[in-house]
Amino acid sequence: MTTGRLISQPISRADLAQMAEEQFGDWIKAVVDVSRGIMAVGGDLHADDEALLLEHGSRQQDLWGINLYPDEDGPDWIEFDSLINIRPGQGNRSRGVDDERTRERIRALVESHVVPS
Repeated sequence: MTTGRLISQPISRADLAQMAEEQFGDWIKAVVDVSRGIMAVGGDLHADDEALLLEHGSRQQDLWGINLYPDEDGPDWIEFDSLINIRPGQGNRSRGVDDERTRERIRALVESHVVPS
């Protein structure tokens, strides 16, 4: 079982690609905390990254699961797909992130934490 790694300072795409290679090949799971501006990457499951963030003071309603494809360019390098995103009580009924404003917050957070190699 692989536990995630907290990312609060920028990480290079090359480092993220190396982490992905060691785990799933060309992609890696991540969970972002849109309130605190931090993320966790590298858990076997999104729930592993979610648990790490919860242990470090995050609130579940602020956490969103994504997949990152560090070798991809453009918007396709972030995939909004995770079981932890299914939250009917918050108006999110899919594995994606239904609210465009939340997707934009996630994109901005990821772009600020993952810098070019």
